[in-house]
Amino acid sequence: MSNVNRTAVCTARILLVEDDSTLSMIISETLQRDGFEVETACNGVEGLQKFTKHGADLIVADVMMPRMDGFEMGRKIRQISRTVPLLFLTAKSGIDDIVEGFELGGNDYLKKPFKMLELIVRIKALLRRNINEEDHKFEIGRYVLDLSTQTLSYPDKDNIELSLIEAKLLKELAVNVGQTVEASTMMQLIWQRDDPYSRNSLHGFIHKLRFYLRHDTSISLLNQRGIGYMLTKRT
Repeated sequence: MSNVNRTAVCTARILLVEDDSTLSMIISETLQRDGFEVETACNGVEGLQKFTKHGADLIVADVMMPRMDGFEMGRKIRQISRTVPLLFLTAKSGIDDIVEGFELGGNDYLKKPFKMLELIVRIKALLRRNINEEDHKFEIGRYVLDLSTQTLSYPDKDNIELSLIEAKLLKELAVNVGQTVEASTMMQLIWQRDDPYSRNSLHGFIHKLRFYLRHDTSISLLNQRGIGYMLTKRT
């Protein structure tokens, strides 16, 4: 595993896309004091233009913005880069909004209002995760999960492009092959909550993963009723 020091993380270039000028100034000044380089944009259109022209090591974007909202900007950015970390700021707390953000390629979200320290901690965690690309491939039977491209490949078949949620769940199952991963653990990993709606959403994602893995009959994705899920591989 690569060594990532604090200096390497803090010299990262952050693109902050926030239409609230006061909040944008507070975030920008806080990040700069912590050693980050910060470029700002006041809406999704400007944010997309600045990312296309200058790039960024990480993007912090509000969801509710004029001209182009954060989700739409995120979709367009993912067409340019599948790897740049994208952290959404949102006043919404509904699970549907959180799922939508992850599905279009977001890496994390933070609900408003938030403490600046929490934002900085999450930014640094995303940067370390993005820099440290070692161990990004996992063999699952004859499948290969590549987290750097969010793809699942199988011999003589087209690659399957995974959503971020699918990739996270499959990785969690792959690193715990032969062991039950509790449903509550998975829900906390994705949504930071455990409730009936999240459980239904989780079951839907597991059903999709089971379909993706159907070509290798030695692999089973089992439902441990009332507990969680287990990925097994027959030898």
